[in-house]
Amino acid sequence: MNFQFLLTTKVIMKKGIRLETGKYLKENSLQHVLIITDKGIKNAGLLEDVYTSLKKNNVTFDEFYEVKPNPRDTDCDSAANQFRDKKIDGILTIGGGSAIDTAKAVSILLTNGGTIKDYEGISVATNEPLPIICIPTTAGTGSEVTFWSIITDTKNEYKMAIGDSRIAPKIALLDTELTASLPASIAASTGMDALTHAIEAYTCKVANPITDGMALHAIRLISENLVEAIYGNNNENARQNMLIGSLIAGIAFGNSDTASVHCLSEAIGGLYDTPHGVANAIFLPYVFKHNMDADIKKHAEVGYAMGIDPRLPYAKASQESVKMLFKLSERLNIPKFSEINHVNPKDFLQLAKKSLNNFSNPDNVKEMSVKDYLEILEGAYTGIEEELPIN
Repeated sequence: MNFQFLLTTKVIMKKGIRLETGKYLKENSLQHVLIITDKGIKNAGLLEDVYTSLKKNNVTFDEFYEVKPNPRDTDCDSAANQFRDKKIDGILTIGGGSAIDTAKAVSILLTNGGTIKDYEGISVATNEPLPIICIPTTAGTGSEVTFWSIITDTKNEYKMAIGDSRIAPKIALLDTELTASLPASIAASTGMDALTHAIEAYTCKVANPITDGMALHAIRLISENLVEAIYGNNNENARQNMLIGSLIAGIAFGNSDTASVHCLSEAIGGLYDTPHGVANAIFLPYVFKHNMDADIKKHAEVGYAMGIDPRLPYAKASQESVKMLFKLSERLNIPKFSEINHVNPKDFLQLAKKSLNNFSNPDNVKEMSVKDYLEILEGAYTGIEEELPIN
């Protein structure tokens, strides 16, 4: 067995740690940073304590708060051009995966120039990117500990992957207070995103013993806490566990891979601008059902981690897992594929081809074809959940 495991991010979890942001920037010799966030975070006042801490520690800053869901290449390029001459020595990003992925892209552009399209692929940049300190505000993407940035190529309408171990944040500050006001719809979709990361990290072809252990624990944490974190009255502990589960899932898939759920969701996000977590939630049960006979034991173990009776045989446990995933999406009010804006069956062949060409497709546990992706797209669109045989 051959594998490698990498984690370059220092993770610090502490309630109210945003109040100490300036201290961590100062300790890392960052004197003038670029804050990257979105308008929702800024308008909600979530940056006020951060501003106070920066000023207390004599850290100056510029701001870019034009981050959009499914971050775009044009916005990354615009941010870099806007701040290229500002003598930025580090990036502080506060937000969800879109903000953090944008920060990673800009960290490359500010030291290397060009456009972000120039850096598609793995370790393309010549110069060291700027260091990143991040404060995640959602429990979903795991981007705070990964060395991937997923950016929409607006011209070609697909999501491109920029991979580089040097863009992993240097420090991730986890503050449960920042997830308290998260809207239920966003908490639901990002939580399902995290669950997808954990399941695909565990079931994909390039999983290894370390990622297996982390992925299973992440599945347990997320399954036990997702609903409570969204709908519970006294849910601080559940929200804390979701932050941890999301982060662990990020470490897991960052050191193995995602698979066909992400191939589909990234194709759909690139074409329709569908929120990433929503697309993952829609397709997770369908892809899980399609894949499970390729490794029935691992798919059953996913079910056991989600709380399915461990006495059930593998085939039955896998089938029950599919049902549980469908029910969870329904309970969280995840929309149906047919309800997504602009979805058109005429696009399905194009989406299937883009899914097949995705960077992660070869690591799906079952070899996929355009026909396979078409069948999954059509099944999700019609909403037909075929009865599975029990072996």
